[in-house]
Amino acid sequence: MFEAGDIREWRGHDVVDGAGHKIGSLESVYVDTGTDQPTFATVMIGMPTRRRLVFVPLAGATVGPGYLKVTYAKGQVKDAPSIDTDGELPVRDEEAVFTHYGLTYQLGGGGERRLARR
Repeated sequence: MFEAGDIREWRGHDVVDGAGHKIGSLESVYVDTGTDQPTFATVMIGMPTRRRLVFVPLAGATVGPGYLKVTYAKGQVKDAPSIDTDGELPVRDEEAVFTHYGLTYQLGGGGERRLARR
């Protein structure tokens, strides 16, 4: 798995799916609050006047020269829950991000949010 510090250096690089289709550009990394491990990334997609950030899991992601390759298809990522480019993921919307990818969601041990932006 990637170290959060390492993957942050890829900010602005292309994010592609397993077939090599460009999805967008890497904007930020979200870590699991329980483990502090990179769990999701946000990807900038859309037209210059209608940009938004979508979430994609980092499990199984690999890096190449100038890109981050994720294991999810471009269509699935583009349909994922999103936030505005200057927005923040509300805790009430975290579960939808996990559910979109068929992942199990549960709050942190103390009831805190599961994802934190780094």
